[in-house]
Amino acid sequence: MEHNKTSPESIVKIEKRLRYISGMIKQNGRKILHNYPITSPQFVALQWLLEEGDLTIGELSNRISLAFSTTTDLVDRMEKNDLVERIRDEKDRRVVRIHLLEKGKVIIHEVIEKRQEYLQEVLQGFDVEQAATLNHLLDLLYNRMKEVNKKS
Repeated sequence: MEHNKTSPESIVKIEKRLRYISGMIKQNGRKILHNYPITSPQFVALQWLLEEGDLTIGELSNRISLAFSTTTDLVDRMEKNDLVERIRDEKDRRVVRIHLLEKGKVIIHEVIEKRQEYLQEVLQGFDVEQAATLNHLLDLLYNRMKEVNKKS
């Protein structure tokens, strides 16, 4: 399959739209988080723990793109709020993993549900075919971004 090179004007427009969409999603996400005892970085960390299971501080720090020391402070605060707990690895007692507790799971599920309700409202103006096309194009974009990121 031959792909045409995308024009510079299109690249500018796509980048701008994606930036604005990302900003609007973050802004709405912050509004939702105001009703919960967690910060945006904590939400991101809790999401990773929900999706990937127990992680070390180093692994979590890489996923959320924060310094090791910053991630340690983040985990300390989440542990005080009973969202996570530190547990020793059974195979190697030197390794400490961060484990998501039930309270953390409940908060993440509630926040994600509210984010999905927001998206449902946004997509009400789309017909079924448009929503399917959008989903397909977002999948293509996401997978292509993963490919390009692996190279760099």
